[in-house]
Amino acid sequence: MKLIQTGTVSAFFVVTIVLLFSIVLPVTTFAAEDSISINKLLQMVKDGRAKDAADNKKREAAFIAEKARQEERIRQAMAEVRMLEAKSEEMEQQFNSNELLVEEKREQRNERLGSLKELFGHLTGAAGDMRSRFRNSITTSQFPDREAFLTGLINKMNSDSDLPTLDEIESVWYELHREMTESGRIVKYETDVGTEKDREIVRVGLFNLVSNGDYLAYDSNTRSVSVLPRQPHKLADKALALQNSSDGVSPVGIDPTGAAGGGFLKAIINTPTLEERWHQGRQVGYIITCVGGFAILIALWRFLALGFTSAKISSQLKRKEIKTNNPLGRVLKVAEENSQSDTESLELRMDEAILKEGPKIQSGLSILKIIAMVAPLLGLLGTVTGMIIVFQAITIYGAGDPKAMAGGISSALVTTVLGLMVAIPTLLLHTMLNGKAKKLLHILEEQTAGIVAERSGQ
Repeated sequence: MKLIQTGTVSAFFVVTIVLLFSIVLPVTTFAAEDSISINKLLQMVKDGRAKDAADNKKREAAFIAEKARQEERIRQAMAEVRMLEAKSEEMEQQFNSNELLVEEKREQRNERLGSLKELFGHLTGAAGDMRSRFRNSITTSQFPDREAFLTGLINKMNSDSDLPTLDEIESVWYELHREMTESGRIVKYETDVGTEKDREIVRVGLFNLVSNGDYLAYDSNTRSVSVLPRQPHKLADKALALQNSSDGVSPVGIDPTGAAGGGFLKAIINTPTLEERWHQGRQVGYIITCVGGFAILIALWRFLALGFTSAKISSQLKRKEIKTNNPLGRVLKVAEENSQSDTESLELRMDEAILKEGPKIQSGLSILKIIAMVAPLLGLLGTVTGMIIVFQAITIYGAGDPKAMAGGISSALVTTVLGLMVAIPTLLLHTMLNGKAKKLLHILEEQTAGIVAERSGQ
């Protein structure tokens, strides 16, 4: 029993020692590894601090060097400022001395000019007037450099440092004389017309510019020549004949206000044509025109109808045979059919026949009479509505433009003119047709009275 217990204790002791070694060995291994990592970390911290210290020393050295450079630039700038201030004082002194010299030279110039100063004053005024005249003259399209020359001459005469030459002064007289000469000449030359380059045009004195049968306009603001948007077509052939002629006399229409801008020609070409006037009547004008056309058709129809009826009645009067293709024949047929009746019954029968023929003969005349009465009223209606529109425009835009007001009133009166143009001919046609109709009815009544009188005598 003792041996067994001793072996058991030894085995237990061995197992315990093995377990202790197995636990202590990993702990010792882990502790060694941790100590190595911490040493590395400490070494890295030491190395980082050394590097940061070196970088800081470099930055500090750079800052010190930059500060030195800035101080050097400041010293240079201050030196430049002192130099510029000295130069400014020197230039100011030079300016003051130049002012005195300029004043002295100006007085000397005025003394030497003497009476020429007064001459320059008159010459400046004359050149200014000529420049204004040339700006609006159509001759500038042929001589475009005159205005620039006069402007330069005026600037020279008003300058303190420049004087016009004798040739320039004489050129003023030359340009004035040339303008007077050109006012009586008809010349051909080439210039730009709108977008067309170097187009041949004819200048008629100071009045008009024509080219290829077109009348041209000169714009003084843009110094350009353009074709008028509307042309006096009756004068186009004469203008073209003038351009094609080389000598002799060629009749042509000119604008006497051409030198002042051609207002008369523009007023003529802006005058509305008959078609444009008709369109100014608008809806009421169109209605009046339709009514007038309807009246003319009715009048033509009645003239033809009454003409044929009159011819048939005349033919019936010349023959004894009764034909019922005309009013007189039909009335005579009634008399023949009632030949055995007494006089009073025959007269009544024939009067009845005449009454039947009356509406056929007078057909359409009442319509013409109504149209003659209604047309002026329609014209008045159009005028009143047009005047209302004009007064509304005056209320909105004011009455500052008399031409616009006159144009509106003129358009409003167009319908009145149309109404009268329809009413007057319609009334005349109605009168003529009514006379023809009454003449035919008088023939019927005359024949009826003869037949009744003949029967009464029996």
